[in-house]
Amino acid sequence: MTPEVAGRLTKKGFEVVVEAGAGTRAFSADDEYTAVGATIGDRAAVCGCDLVTCVQPPTAEEVKGLRSGSALIGFLKPLDEPEGVRLLADQGVSAFSVELVPRITRAQSMDALSAMAAIGGYRAVLIAAALLPKFFPLLTTAAGTMRPAKVLVLGAGVAGLQAIATARRLGAVVSAYDVRAVVKEEIQSLGAKFVELELEADASGEGGYAKALDEEKQRRQVEMLIPHVADSDVVVTTALIPGRPAPILILDEAVKQMADGSVIIDLAATNGGNCALTEAGKTVMKHGVTIHGPTNLPSDMPVHASQMYARTLSAFIMEFVKEGRLAIDFEDEIIKGACVSHGGKITDERIASALNVHSN
Repeated sequence: MTPEVAGRLTKKGFEVVVEAGAGTRAFSADDEYTAVGATIGDRAAVCGCDLVTCVQPPTAEEVKGLRSGSALIGFLKPLDEPEGVRLLADQGVSAFSVELVPRITRAQSMDALSAMAAIGGYRAVLIAAALLPKFFPLLTTAAGTMRPAKVLVLGAGVAGLQAIATARRLGAVVSAYDVRAVVKEEIQSLGAKFVELELEADASGEGGYAKALDEEKQRRQVEMLIPHVADSDVVVTTALIPGRPAPILILDEAVKQMADGSVIIDLAATNGGNCALTEAGKTVMKHGVTIHGPTNLPSDMPVHASQMYARTLSAFIMEFVKEGRLAIDFEDEIIKGACVSHGGKITDERIASALNVHSN
């Protein structure tokens, strides 16, 4: 919650309570919040509100502090950590996970996942440029011409496309691969080459996401990617399927074939990684290749990450307001899609199935 968004909400009649020090790491002081009409309180005061917003999922102890009948909105990781949803349901909290906001035109302003993915793709390339012992652009110097770096991006969702665009801005020669044939034009429009593998499969899934390949096609895909990985100075991987381990795209053999000093940035590290050698939260050197497994790149850019996240939350919150009052319409496609618990029950069938309970 940034002062900008807190001010918008107070002007619309909301009473906004911000936890003391919540904006410190994003360079927003407590007095900036009070200046726009918000109140500074402790964790208990915040958790006692009708509507609570968060960044990370609440701990079991924090869930106990939420009032039954209240609403919670944030990144709740429901498909990866379903047990947290059970706790929220047991507490009687109506919980809404921003990861599950439908990818429809009306919900674009509420798409927090895409906003954070864009930051991840951008930061990944900057980190790669800092780790790579070479220039990214073509440079003609007194000592001769330095060839541009070759960058390969695996996965062309929001993070991947932002990585492509950033690498191109830095002057690299960029190629990209995705199992969804529909993104070919997007990749090429950014000035990158589309890597085509003869898989005879299009893994376009619902909501613009990729769906998992069958085991045989996955094996062939990994094998066919080896020469493309080996020929790259930098590889940025972004392939994630919600609620599942990240698909392995880079084998140990592929890393061995990369030139010493090459770099892999694995944006799927939190779900196990797209590279077989990735270690989440660490930077390791394997076969002469630096492999970085970041787990929260948006936190590296707290000012813009907070601005973008707060704005998406504000847009989502306003879906709850009708004629100046909180009125949650569960027939609304956005509300229904993002809701994971309500009235003491788990409302999402995928989460209920993972926990072996009945959804509402």
